[in-house]
Amino acid sequence: MQTVRIGIVGLGNMGSGHARYLIEGQVKGAVLTAVSDVSEERLNWAKEKWGDQLHTYLTPGEMFRSGEVDGVLLCTPHYDHPRQAIEAFECGMHVLVEKPAGVYTKQVREMNEAAARSGKIYGIMYNQRTNPLYIKLKELISSGELGEIRRTNWIITNWYRSQAYYNSGGWRATWAGEGGGVLINQDPHQLDLWQWTTGLMPKRIRAFCAFGKHRDIEVENDVTAYAEYENGATGVFVTSTYETPGTNRFEISGDRGKIVIEDDKMTFWRLRQLESEFNRDNRDAFAQPECWKFDIPIKPGGTQHKEITQNWTDSILHGTPLLAPGEEGIKGLTISNAMLLSTWTDGWVDLPIDEDLFHDKLQEQITRSASASGKGGKA
Repeated sequence: MQTVRIGIVGLGNMGSGHARYLIEGQVKGAVLTAVSDVSEERLNWAKEKWGDQLHTYLTPGEMFRSGEVDGVLLCTPHYDHPRQAIEAFECGMHVLVEKPAGVYTKQVREMNEAAARSGKIYGIMYNQRTNPLYIKLKELISSGELGEIRRTNWIITNWYRSQAYYNSGGWRATWAGEGGGVLINQDPHQLDLWQWTTGLMPKRIRAFCAFGKHRDIEVENDVTAYAEYENGATGVFVTSTYETPGTNRFEISGDRGKIVIEDDKMTFWRLRQLESEFNRDNRDAFAQPECWKFDIPIKPGGTQHKEITQNWTDSILHGTPLLAPGEEGIKGLTISNAMLLSTWTDGWVDLPIDEDLFHDKLQEQITRSASASGKGGKA
């Protein structure tokens, strides 16, 4: 194979965006040959915009079995991802799925198992893994430069969404339509980066989620969560969609200082000596270890969605390692599921979570939901 023939499922905002750069030839070795959407209007729009040579299908299955595509990019509503991915794997397709991997881990685990059985290339659109800031952070932590991690704090409240945003689609911010709120819609990238950069998954979580705070919606739009790790480290994750101006500040403290990412900059307060060594040897009651402040230079780059699609294509054609393996989508989702489950049960949740209990609690929310599932591409 010299070229990967790609099909896109779902022509909403994300699907259309991916289609544009593929049509423009911005991904080497890839060509968009087909699209699928439940809306004939969207399919007609695609043909008018990109030409009759583009094959169009009303159902994903038709496209998977058409012989016109080698791999598919899933850009549909959250609940559809695992079901459509499993069908694609069974049809011999390579799969790149938009975030989040799904709504609940039990469903995503089945998708991961189908991917493993298929032997096909399976990626997830965690485009923030191409951001040089987070690549550098991961390097500094994994190299031991920061020492053992002791605390993480991420305040991510710059996801402002007005009531008009939520009113723009009947499926938005509903349990039946989206399966959650800020954790499933806005924060999947941060939940992934939280564990990807540090290399740590929580052992247990206690969270407090507010549902419809200052907004007429069903789902969570304000979250404060506390996490504990096996090595004794702790973490706090705070997020909302109603605060403005908001904050995006990620702070990681280690045995050799702390790193802060804010305003697209990285600052490292580096201790000259490990705190654990200083504490062991120091005899001065009010002394502190010597500390140096550095602004860490960050190389430009990171083409976000295009880079993930290029990497997935290169993996299919040349065996290049994936930047964002699809199997890893379950990690951030496990954290968000744990936060909701902690709120619903009003207690601590151990990881891995009780997947059946979460599913049952989610179904309780869905039965009370005012929305039916959304149609077409994901916005």
